[in-house]
Amino acid sequence: MAVFKIFRAGEWAAFELRGRFDGSADDLRDGFIHLSTAEQLDGTLARHFSGESGLVVAEMDVTDDPALRWEASRGGALFPHLYRPLTLADVVGRAEAG
Repeated sequence: MAVFKIFRAGEWAAFELRGRFDGSADDLRDGFIHLSTAEQLDGTLARHFSGESGLVVAEMDVTDDPALRWEASRGGALFPHLYRPLTLADVVGRAEAG
């Protein structure tokens, strides 16, 4: 199953430069990287990124990673949470949104 990370433009630029992403302010606060499935993307964009432009949606290849946990979140739905930094090697695709 594909999982995705939504990046603000500055986050994506820093990720490309460093090759590592420790998380957004929300990720760092919560202690994990927030990810979404394809089915959850629209809801995540509407709830957390409404009105923002220059977003990057990156498909991440982490579904077999032991640091990935599926945990209840919005409305009890299970969301993918990654308990380690992302690396550019995790990225298998990207698209602009917003």
